[in-house]
Amino acid sequence: MTRILSAVAWPYANGPRHIGHVAGFGVPSDVFSRYMRMAGHEVLMVSGTDEHGTPILVAADAAGVSAKEFADLNNRVIVEDLVALGLSYDLFTRTTTGNHYAVVQEMFRTVRDNGYMVERTTQSAISPSTGRTLPDRYIEGTCPICGYGDARGDQCDNCGNQLDPTDLIDPRSKINGETPEFVETEHYFLDLPALAGSLGKWLDDRAASGTWRPNVIRFSQHILEEIRPRAMTRDIDWGIPVPGWEDQPTKRLYVWFDAVVGYLSASIEWARRTGDPEAWRAWWNDPEALSYYFMGKDNIVFHSQIWPAELLGHNGEGDSGGAPGTYGTLNLPTEVVSSEFLTMEGKQFSSSRGVVIYVRDVLERYQPDALRYFISAAGPETQDADFTWSEFVRRTNGELVAGWGNLVNRTASMIAKNFGEIPTPGEPEVIDTALLEQVRGGFASVGDLIAHHRQRAALAEAMRLVGEANTYVTRTEPFKLKAPEQRTRLATVLHTLAQAVSDLNVMLSPFLPHSANDVEKVLGGTATIAPMPRIEEVEDLDGGDPYPVITGDYRVGETMAAWGPRPVVPGTPVAKPSPVFTKLDEEIVEAELARLRES
Repeated sequence: MTRILSAVAWPYANGPRHIGHVAGFGVPSDVFSRYMRMAGHEVLMVSGTDEHGTPILVAADAAGVSAKEFADLNNRVIVEDLVALGLSYDLFTRTTTGNHYAVVQEMFRTVRDNGYMVERTTQSAISPSTGRTLPDRYIEGTCPICGYGDARGDQCDNCGNQLDPTDLIDPRSKINGETPEFVETEHYFLDLPALAGSLGKWLDDRAASGTWRPNVIRFSQHILEEIRPRAMTRDIDWGIPVPGWEDQPTKRLYVWFDAVVGYLSASIEWARRTGDPEAWRAWWNDPEALSYYFMGKDNIVFHSQIWPAELLGHNGEGDSGGAPGTYGTLNLPTEVVSSEFLTMEGKQFSSSRGVVIYVRDVLERYQPDALRYFISAAGPETQDADFTWSEFVRRTNGELVAGWGNLVNRTASMIAKNFGEIPTPGEPEVIDTALLEQVRGGFASVGDLIAHHRQRAALAEAMRLVGEANTYVTRTEPFKLKAPEQRTRLATVLHTLAQAVSDLNVMLSPFLPHSANDVEKVLGGTATIAPMPRIEEVEDLDGGDPYPVITGDYRVGETMAAWGPRPVVPGTPVAKPSPVFTKLDEEIVEAELARLRES
């Protein structure tokens, strides 16, 4: 048993999440976490909504509400959508809690006191029309290094280099196109050069492990070559106050400093809510514990450089020395699991241009496991992938319905018709034992692929075994075993099929948790395969406003199946089944494309 931290990217609360978001951080982290729990590991899966920063203020102004009201609204929408998708968080919280504020400020104080936060006078971008500070990401211009015309004020997505807004050629506001004014201001900078040696050693160790996706480790090592101090405070009145600058209410900690500390603060909040306030330390202070960070590729820099640097600074492990603070020596990420981008009908997702489909809209019209299946089978694991409605229909009908759904349905139908219960088998033949051996072998191969974040290959292998079971039906032809003297053979074949379906259902449950419980019920079981998350309304532990969290009960052997064969019990009643999966009408393709054109 190993303790596993699943640290899932914090969705930004400036609006509902679209399917491109959950393809990067949501489904991959849940598949991994569910499998790891089933395999006997102690998993802590945490995240929450990221609610500070100028984009929230801009959107709240446009909506005519306060930043807090705007964040509250979107927090609830996101929580409801992630629960509907079945993401099994131990705790999904938010960055506007008293607990989060306290943990972030303590981290800042320790990193500062260890010598890794330095005060500097710098140039801050101001909107001439509003007087409000423009965040780096809201300033665009031409990259001075590669000439890319739409580089951001913090990073060029074309060449990957870190930038400052003042570096850009012809900078402009992304909000309204105006040219920003630059004024002198004091800020704290994270002294990344003083941490570069330790960061480089850590990245070299990670590269030597051979576990990181090549694109992630290459990008991470590349950005280390041009490392420089990075501002960790902002001129803004919405965010976490800066310790020591309490007399300057328009100074706040940078939203990205605050957000990445959320992995730690959410773990601490989870522990406090369990009644054992120190329980989080088993995942953060024990060097044997493992941690996996899930996100889209646009967030790699914050998870392979900024957050590890903050952890090293807190631990006192840079050139300036120092000592760990209240939280002790904190573990650095074991692996940064970054997905590429999901596009839609060949275009980049863009809410403003109407190239978008929100998670909520998909789940209102289609089964959640149909979306999870598409993301797992065809998502942007190691390269950009495209979501098209025609491919969504093809995979749902041709693979999920015709492959897995058909196997479940005809197995249960034949058992219900001929026996009404799981039959007692006779002596198995070679073809029977061969199928069951193949299926059982999948627990090792599929599990190993999931553990190494090769989920597309893992699902393909599981579906290959579904194909083997369907071939078994074709070869044994149980529907022709009608004579009285063939009844024992029929019982053996149907028992073999029931066992194969039961085992395949366990194997597929990390990908398809909703239908896993339905399949279990089809075979007469109690639906204790894949527990679902739930929403709880909680009080702020430190006196703030109440808010919803996602949590759940994920105990192997009680609410969740263990990873391995799940024997069927002869005599278990099996009724005539209803289809587990819904076949989609081809006409939905044009209907959905029409919705896109109208949006």
